[in-house]
Amino acid sequence: MPELSRFYGIIIRMYWEVNAPHHRPHFHAYYQNEVAVFSIDAVELVAGSLPRRQQRLVEAWAELHQQELRNDWKLLQSGQTPEPIDPLS
Repeated sequence: MPELSRFYGIIIRMYWEVNAPHHRPHFHAYYQNEVAVFSIDAVELVAGSLPRRQQRLVEAWAELHQQELRNDWKLLQSGQTPEPIDPLS
């Protein structure tokens, strides 16, 4: 699974959804032993969990980079390599 960004100990990744067109665009956030899935078009937690502070950081980052996330989703779903996204600073 390609890594798109990394900041404050959080790793952002996105899967290539082979034969799964029913999934809405989303990304995965990893922090220590926690994993959460966030939708892109309405940035919101859809599965899993992160500590409150890290969840807020991921949501803020995703709001800032929403168009880049959409673009990376399209690239991945067409079998192309996604572009890295700047971390939250």
